[in-house]
Amino acid sequence: MTENFEFKLLATDGKARRGEVSMPRGTIRTPAFMPVGTAGTVKAMYLDQVRDLGADIILGNTYHLMLRPGAERVARLGGLHELIRWQYPILTDSGGFQVMSLSGLRKLDEQGVTFKSHVDGALHHMSPERSIEIQGLLGSDIQMQLDECVALPASPKEIERAMEMSLRWAERCKVAFGDQPGKAMFGIVQGGDIPQLRVRSADALSGLGLKGYAIGGLAVGEPQEVMLDMIDTTVPHLPTEKPRYLMGVGTPDDMLKSVARGIDMFDCVMPTRSGRHGLAFTRRGRINLRNARHAEDMRPLDEESNCPAARDYSRAYLHHLVRANESLGGMLLTWNNLAYYQDLMAGIRKSIEEGRFADFMAETQEGWARGDIAPL
Repeated sequence: MTENFEFKLLATDGKARRGEVSMPRGTIRTPAFMPVGTAGTVKAMYLDQVRDLGADIILGNTYHLMLRPGAERVARLGGLHELIRWQYPILTDSGGFQVMSLSGLRKLDEQGVTFKSHVDGALHHMSPERSIEIQGLLGSDIQMQLDECVALPASPKEIERAMEMSLRWAERCKVAFGDQPGKAMFGIVQGGDIPQLRVRSADALSGLGLKGYAIGGLAVGEPQEVMLDMIDTTVPHLPTEKPRYLMGVGTPDDMLKSVARGIDMFDCVMPTRSGRHGLAFTRRGRINLRNARHAEDMRPLDEESNCPAARDYSRAYLHHLVRANESLGGMLLTWNNLAYYQDLMAGIRKSIEEGRFADFMAETQEGWARGDIAPL
């Protein structure tokens, strides 16, 4: 730990990077997966469990927390860390994506966005300055600029307009953030699926001298090849000595291929959301516990896993819980999924340190391709 925000590269293997982000609340080992705690909770998990699985940082959502319980209330209660009993780093997204995707009514202009809450219909205004203010009230350690994320496909003109707006908002967020020792504000590269716009965005943000950089506006429905092409286009224009965060990604395969292209940080609701819907991630690939083949199978999900949910509970029991809509089913499968994601990250980090990342990637993908054990 350190009194300042620092990023250190410890090893590289090709473009893959092994690093550490140090800050007062703890050290983040990279590549890192950040479990999503949208409204102050990683759904279906105790935060002690999340920590024990190897998470160094979790993510909170500015939009949801400003609506419930409210940023000012969280501040009065001692901040988000105190409220949720998580004394390690927290990253908050700016709320922009949720404003664009969830609000029933919104009006966007240079000053920000006015929107109607999906909770009670109340009107709110989110400016770049207000987004940073809210994140500060929450006590966030890594704060994201407010940006405009357009859904793909979109016209080049619309993508360019949103990218330029996001750049202007980044400058205002930097001023609003000011100097906060031990904390960081990250800029967000936009530009949709247009390489020239991604380069312009990355170059302009790099000129702001921020403490970290994210790639946004991907994993929004475009093919994986498009996402990877945009990473390949963007990464060379981001500072080598700063952490790189790919927002909202993704599947284990997405993360492996993105690490190979120089990405350091990830977040995604996929492991938690999938767990609540009966889908398990394992070293043998995805396993759907709703399928009837598991109904009388007393074997575990993965007898070699260190996670009790995968090792100690039978597929038959997990199948029953999922089909009966019992809460425990979602809890156990979420536990399994987050354990798998963190184990994957640990394996990636170790393989980069040992200079064998390409082999690790191939071995992992081969395990997925072989598939699940044969049914009884």
